[in-house]
Amino acid sequence: MDATHSMFCNNDLVNPLSSMGMQVSCILVVSHVFNVVFRTVGQPGPIAQILAGLALGPMSHIDYIKATFFPASSINYYEVVSFFCRINFMFLFGLEMNIHYAMRNLRRVSFVACGGALMGGVFGLSVSFYLHQELNTIDNAPLYYFSMIIMLVVSYTSSPMVIRLAAELRFAASDVGRMAVSSALITEMGCLLLFNVMINWRKPNHISAGLGCVIITVLVVYINRYLAVWLNARNRNQKYLKAPELLLILLLLLTSSMIIEIWGYNSIISCFIIGLLFPKEGKTARTLLHKLGYSIYNFVLPVYFGYLGLQCDLINVFRSLQRVACMAILILLSIGSKLGGTLLVSRYLKIPTSEGIFLGFILNTRGYADLLFIGAAAKQVITFDSEAYNVLLVSIVLNTIISGVIVAFLVRGEDKMFANNYTAIEPQQMEDELRILACVYDPRQVSAILATVLAMHGSRVSPSTTYIMHLIELVKKIKSNLLYHEKENADLSDDEDYGGNDVVEINNSLDTFTAETKILVHQRRAVSSFPSLYEDVCNEAEDLQVSIVLLPFHKHQRIDGKLESGKEGIRITNQKVLRHAPCSVGVIVERGLAKVPGFSQLVASEGIQNVATLFFGGPDDREAIAWSLRISGSPRVNLTIIRFLLSSSSQNEQIESGESEENEILMSLSGEETVNEIDNTFMVDFYNRYVTSGQIGYVEKFVKHGAETVDSLKEIGDMYSLFIVGKGGRGQSSLTIGMSDWEECPELGTVGDVLASSDLDIHGSVLIVQQHRDVKKGLLHD
Repeated sequence: MDATHSMFCNNDLVNPLSSMGMQVSCILVVSHVFNVVFRTVGQPGPIAQILAGLALGPMSHIDYIKATFFPASSINYYEVVSFFCRINFMFLFGLEMNIHYAMRNLRRVSFVACGGALMGGVFGLSVSFYLHQELNTIDNAPLYYFSMIIMLVVSYTSSPMVIRLAAELRFAASDVGRMAVSSALITEMGCLLLFNVMINWRKPNHISAGLGCVIITVLVVYINRYLAVWLNARNRNQKYLKAPELLLILLLLLTSSMIIEIWGYNSIISCFIIGLLFPKEGKTARTLLHKLGYSIYNFVLPVYFGYLGLQCDLINVFRSLQRVACMAILILLSIGSKLGGTLLVSRYLKIPTSEGIFLGFILNTRGYADLLFIGAAAKQVITFDSEAYNVLLVSIVLNTIISGVIVAFLVRGEDKMFANNYTAIEPQQMEDELRILACVYDPRQVSAILATVLAMHGSRVSPSTTYIMHLIELVKKIKSNLLYHEKENADLSDDEDYGGNDVVEINNSLDTFTAETKILVHQRRAVSSFPSLYEDVCNEAEDLQVSIVLLPFHKHQRIDGKLESGKEGIRITNQKVLRHAPCSVGVIVERGLAKVPGFSQLVASEGIQNVATLFFGGPDDREAIAWSLRISGSPRVNLTIIRFLLSSSSQNEQIESGESEENEILMSLSGEETVNEIDNTFMVDFYNRYVTSGQIGYVEKFVKHGAETVDSLKEIGDMYSLFIVGKGGRGQSSLTIGMSDWEECPELGTVGDVLASSDLDIHGSVLIVQQHRDVKKGLLHD
């Protein structure tokens, strides 16, 4: 009773739990205020949060406040809470990491990471002899341990800081942003590995303990693989896992981390690897990303960054010229080593100097695992006194603030460095990654989208990343008289109710697709009213730096084969996206369900799909061919290019690539009519590259006017399961004149509108492609 009274009743504010709660609340409030203020001058959230902590720092060193809110008994509580937070957000970072990009660019990413880290190690070693004389340690640690700690501090890069800066400043999807994040993670994992070896080297059982940590990590990875499959199969009609199921996964992570920590090793690397190798598909990963992401990015990391600044005692450092000199040396060497190392590597890898400077500064951000290097985690080999610890901590914090401010300045000033270089498909090489943002309004549109995704991923030569965005109309919600605990999904917020059962059906379709094809599709969601829904699509396309946005047609096919209009808001949204999209746009008209299976059945069937790309001329048709080249590598797609040419009085025959000599084809490509020079050069280059080698079929059709063009389309209507055509760029060409007299959907272009019309009896779906208008016109390159 006396113990309980002394813990909770003697002075409630002195209780470690209550004082920690008040600190967290204070940091969150002040951080939010600082974030609002500094956002107006372009500074990211993490920098504002650290500055908020610095502003609160002097108050924490007042004797009364320190005794009330920072009691000595609370240190263990902070370490435990920090441990819980650390394992969760490293697991989340592993879950979110784009491993495919890192593997494709492993050489570049590794060189950038090692360049700054190795030079930092050299600089840290050179200055450690001086700092060893100036900074005191309680246990008089040997010089080699001291030197290794300084080398780690100077070499280290904080991946949480880099990830948050990339997200806040919106350059995470750019090539330089992804390189920075991947390099930061490699640097951090390397420094942590070296730190673990250093503190355990002298232990008699360090090898067996290290092997035990590896075995524990591998075991958890394998358990998670089977556990995720089992949880995905349970309760398929739910959007997310239930709370007990989520806690089961986190409990497994916590247990393995505690075992590793008890054995004397740090568990950060293990948590990251467990997250990295966790199955990314299905309801389990979706729940973890949603639940962990919200809490960590909105609460845990802001408090973590704020508390980083709160611990600093700037006044104490600046009272001594000696301490100021040590701090300045550490900051200058850190910046110099990162800049020098990354610039040397950038020159070797032929990375632009501006990108090398940016990488040097962003990889110079600190404030995560380096606190372990100088804190309690290193007490087995070295323990700094309070003044030395404060000097190292202040140098880490000021280093991060300086680098973060410069990074924000560079992002604002170097728009070209972070701009999307590929707003269209035509200028890209086949080896370049193609990013696609596919939109769906309801579940029946998913099959056509997934068939297109499968065809696009069929070629190993052309890597691609696909995002599927569920567009949900924001409607006025009906108030319920039920209490919170009486609701069916009480554990979800009101925002999660939007989309209804459509969300579950779409999720199940994507999960089944991923399980069958092993193709990972990243999910997004936008909830807005129809008049402003296009803004969400365009903003997401810009943030993800995609090359093309795929939209479903506003009409759907009935059982009798006729097309029936859906919501008018869908058509208006599509029209606005076509006008304002920052990249190319494709509209998918799903047909062929009534009589024979169409292209949308590509996922379910094993047969070969015949695809035709119609070429009339113009940038949109060239973009359509560039798209077609990407899917031609799929073993389940047989592609044929059909070029329509104006027939002269002596030309009324059809020329096919398999029935004529190459010189005849090249003569027809130059043609007797005046043809756009770019189109001609484009087609000659295309023919020499792909048709002569037999990869792609080629057919020419000569027509006199629009009526003959329509007749030709009717002739081939039953031959192909997908027709790809450019939207426009032809004007009132003789090839299409008269075809727009009964136009229903001008947003599809002349030929696209005819192919999508119910009056034209074709059995294939239609993809209408519009090239981004700002793209430079040029030749197609392999």
